[in-house]
Parts: sequence; structure tokens; C-alpha cells
Amino acid sequence: MSEFANGSPPLRPASNPLILKLERGAVLSDTDRATLEELCTRTRDVEARQDLIREGERPEVVHLVMSGLACRYKVLPDGKRQILAFLIPGDFCDLHVAILGLMDHSICTLSRCTMVAISSESIAELTLNHPRITRALWWATLVDEGILREWLTGMGQRSSEAQTAHLFCELLVRLQAVGLAAPNSCYLPLTQNELADALGISDVHMNRTLQQLRADGLIVLSKSILTVPDVARLQAFAHFNPNYLHLLRRSREA
Repeated sequence: MSEFANGSPPLRPASNPLILKLERGAVLSDTDRATLEELCTRTRDVEARQDLIREGERPEVVHLVMSGLACRYKVLPDGKRQILAFLIPGDFCDLHVAILGLMDHSICTLSRCTMVAISSESIAELTLNHPRITRALWWATLVDEGILREWLTGMGQRSSEAQTAHLFCELLVRLQAVGLAAPNSCYLPLTQNELADALGISDVHMNRTLQQLRADGLIVLSKSILTVPDVARLQAFAHFNPNYLHLLRRSREA
């Protein structure tokens, strides 16, 4: 049974999601944590399905998700959209994007979000003066690349059912890592269209895929709550290996 069944799903982690995430990649000191807390103090709320920045615009700040769900995406000339990544609390919307002259993709909210806009100067100060935070930021960038590789593998080689199951496994583990998921369930405010745009399939195909996963007893998806009756069974079906999320820190740090 889902732990969200008798109450509202959490929208924000009990602790700072950025710190929860980065401590997976490096050992942080109390000073490091205080620095990151200070970085996250100036927040703003953004309604669902609002662009934070669009392709072709000049990036001036780095966006950090503190609550809610956002995504990276591209739109083709014929209007078709490809979602490139889902961004959860603790995720930067491209850490080094302020280096670029123009954006090559867009970033938008998918649910109501709390965001922090961080100046490029603040990012530079972090990397110059806080080596443990810098190591954690390197780790976060490598995890982003690992997720992208896994999505490309799924699109190229997995069936739509396995690809969808794999995405659900991934999001469950990522949300658990920042305190936003129960052992077998999480709040997932994604529409069928958004899932289809992430997996590179049609809405009709997405509908059939979800119906099949439900019929096989692998998932329950209702009112934005994803429940997995048997997590091990879903992971086995998807051949899900969380190694690309790199949640186990190296025992010795360089």
C-alpha cells in the first residue's frame, strides 16, 4: 500500500534538497552546508508549465529546483516536443549554462515549483573557494550525463513498456534520495503527454503502454501518485540497474 494513500504527497523535502543530493557525491563540512543554505535563501514560486528560459535566449543565471518538477526540452519545427530530462528538487537546470552565449534548449516547470536563481558569479565563487562543494558539483554533472546516456539507451533498445518501467524506477530512486518518496510510491505530477514526450512515443502508444503495465500489475498510477506493488519485480522487468545514478560515494576521495 502506498504511504501517500492517507494524506497529501510531500511537495518539499524536510531538509534542503540540494544538500541532500550533493552529500551523495562528496563529504560536506558544516561550513559547506551553511554556504549551500545561504545560496538557497532567495526563492520564488513559479506556476506549472511556465518557461524559465527558452532556446535562443541568453542565460544569465543558473536555476535550482527546490520543490516541484521541471524539465529540459526541445521543440522541432513541426511543433513536436522532446523532453530531455526531468528535474526534481535538488537539481540544477544546467549548472554551467551561464558560460554559453545562447541556450540550445528550453527549461520549463511541469508542476508548481519553488526555484532559486543563482548568479554565475556565485557559482564561480563556490568552485574557487569550496573544494568539497566543487567535487559534489562535478559529481552532479556526471550523474546528469549518466542519466542522459541511460535515456538514449532506452529509446534505442528497450520496448516502450520496459522504457516506461525503467523511467518510473529511476524517478522513484531519485526522489527517495532527496526524501520525497516512500519505499514503493511517490508523487509524480506528469501527464500522459509529458511521459510520451520524454520517451519519444505517441500519446496513443503511451496510453497503451500504461494500460499494459497496469494490467500486468506492475504499477498503479492514479491522481498523480505512482505506486509500485512490487519494486523488485518492476526493476527486474525493466532490467533497472541504478549504477548510473552513482548514489554510492567512493570510499576514498581524491
